[in-house]
Amino acid sequence: MTYLETIQSMFKHLHWANQRILETLQNGQENKKAINLFSHILHAENVWNTRLKGADSSHLPIWEEVSLESCVEMVNQNHHNYDELLSTLSNSNLDQLVSYKNSNGTEFNNSIRDILTHVALHGQYHRGQINQLLRAANKEPISVDYILFRR
Repeated sequence: MTYLETIQSMFKHLHWANQRILETLQNGQENKKAINLFSHILHAENVWNTRLKGADSSHLPIWEEVSLESCVEMVNQNHHNYDELLSTLSNSNLDQLVSYKNSNGTEFNNSIRDILTHVALHGQYHRGQINQLLRAANKEPISVDYILFRR
């Protein structure tokens, strides 16, 4: 499996895991902290996609609270955006550098490979936090493990 194929699989997992978390949040008692973390994942996915396209992301929210209905739209839009992006990439351009400024205006340069890896891992980290919040609220956490996805 090439690195690009691995990244593509990681993004299929990302979407699957986002859908599982979304369904869990929709079918339970409202948990504002969990929804806030989930919307942060989705906002961050959008910010990174914007940067990968070479556009300015400084105006985009990263911690804005949104409704679950808005999360549904964001899950679908982010999935579409990353599917489109990943379909245009090849192994040879994964090391291409992307220049961007963070929300504080500091300039960075990272490879497409590193950015995509970061996006996949960032969401998994926060989905773990969401599961902790669900457990603390006496709700059953939802498994979003990559190995379960690959079964």
